[in-house]
Amino acid sequence: MKFNEYPDQDMLAIEVANEIAGDLKTHLLNHDTVSFAVAGGTTPGLIFDDLCAADIEWDRVHVMATDERWVPQEHARSNAAMIRARLLQNRAAAAQFLPFHVPEREPEEVLAELESRVVPELPLSVLLLGMGEDMHTASLFPGAEGLLEALEPDAPALTVMRPSSQPEARVSLTARVLDGAIAKHLVIFGDAKRRALEQAMTLPPETAPVQAVLSEASVHWAP
Repeated sequence: MKFNEYPDQDMLAIEVANEIAGDLKTHLLNHDTVSFAVAGGTTPGLIFDDLCAADIEWDRVHVMATDERWVPQEHARSNAAMIRARLLQNRAAAAQFLPFHVPEREPEEVLAELESRVVPELPLSVLLLGMGEDMHTASLFPGAEGLLEALEPDAPALTVMRPSSQPEARVSLTARVLDGAIAKHLVIFGDAKRRALEQAMTLPPETAPVQAVLSEASVHWAP
């Protein structure tokens, strides 16, 4: 793990966007397409605002969320909505997007279909993750039913998680898929999350799920 510290969130956003753009371009030198999995929530928005203008062959970039809340894409809590609004703009509007939510279906009913679309994109070329103060990443929450299975080295690519702390079910990439990404970036803001990361490094993944994806990751922190 490489830890990178920035004076403020704006500087972090600029630098991480440049790094990710470089990762994408490098991968495209030797591959027809690149797979790019991104976190939802509020953390990556500033990065997306810069990254979407990068001069990349975006029509060769396949974007997916690391996880999705099981809500319609127009819902305020939809990761897809945030990704469309902040990343798939400007030059990046040409990228292909793989949504996870299927209207009027339960996640378990469509998991195999979704997984069949994800597997051809593996290993992920570039990954952008966030982390909660509880040390969860993607939708791998401590104590959630199914977490141990999602941490297994032979886990399927996708899992359904129903953490008791959250109002809706979620579909998430599993630990082996996240950890297997070729270029991995974890972005965290604030002292509380920095302390949580330091604690996670001393704990097993079943207690601190982010621990399962830290090998060879670039961690980016700003106050």
